[in-house]
Amino acid sequence: METITTAELKALGDQLNCEQLLIKKFKAYAASAQDPQIRQVCEQTASQHKTHYDTLLSHLGGSC
Repeated sequence: METITTAELKALGDQLNCEQLLIKKFKAYAASAQDPQIRQVCEQTASQHKTHYDTLLSHLGGSC
């Protein structure tokens, strides 16, 4: 396995932070949505970003 450079590690960290923010935002949107369809879409979107977050974290060996 190749070593991750400092720049790549920073980019992964930045992306992890972005994914966390998107998860929080879409969960908040879902909680405040009146329309069940909008709530469902927001929950699904939060779930997709959680999957992205978990995938990025797995590339780091879960060491963040």
